[in-house]
Amino acid sequence: MTDRLFATERNPEDFRFDAAVARVFPDMIRRSVPGYTTIIPMIEVITGQYAQPGSRCYDLGCSLGASTLAMRHGIGSADCTLVGVDNSPAMIERCQHYIALDDSPLPVTLRCEDILTTELSDASVTTLNFTLQFVPPAERSGLLARIARATRPGGVLILSEKLRFESDAEQAIQTTLHHEFKRANGYSDLEISQKRSAIENVLIPETLATHRARLLEAGFDQVVLWYQCFNFVSILALKNP
Repeated sequence: MTDRLFATERNPEDFRFDAAVARVFPDMIRRSVPGYTTIIPMIEVITGQYAQPGSRCYDLGCSLGASTLAMRHGIGSADCTLVGVDNSPAMIERCQHYIALDDSPLPVTLRCEDILTTELSDASVTTLNFTLQFVPPAERSGLLARIARATRPGGVLILSEKLRFESDAEQAIQTTLHHEFKRANGYSDLEISQKRSAIENVLIPETLATHRARLLEAGFDQVVLWYQCFNFVSILALKNP
């Protein structure tokens, strides 16, 4: 379905991952996140490189399962366990539908849980694909430390995020380009403005330097920026073998 959630004047309220968002989410994220259609297939490639036999792979904040399915097709070992976690019942319900339609034989376990408390262990690949930015900033370090402790030597965390820039001038340039990307994908100025107002208290972006420092402090050994398009990036946080 086409995303028209912010196409008419509405009372301001914080953005929620409810049933209305779940219905239009594939269209919303494709038209709102520059590079998303590149990041998803590359998650399959990265998973294929790092998934270890007999390990667990997690998609934390799986929403409708785009990253989960990419990981599913990247995993080369039938004895891997793939787990998708999201705290939105509407997202999990629709994710189950997409998983059922997929042709991979690898089983997928879906959990409707808070990623801050879900059990993590023996991981070789974990994905946080535009998820950490919705976690309260005070909770982010603890979550990443839990992921690092659960990650096997040689394992990886794939972290995709919207960035905030240290330079006001760069921030203005990147924000303008992001809005032009949305306009090129058919969003009106009203939709862009109302979506921005709804999400500004929910999605809290941080600088790349903040992400690097936190990941290293959490227990990862290397942090690699592998993709950027305007103010959206994807990072690899690796544990040494």
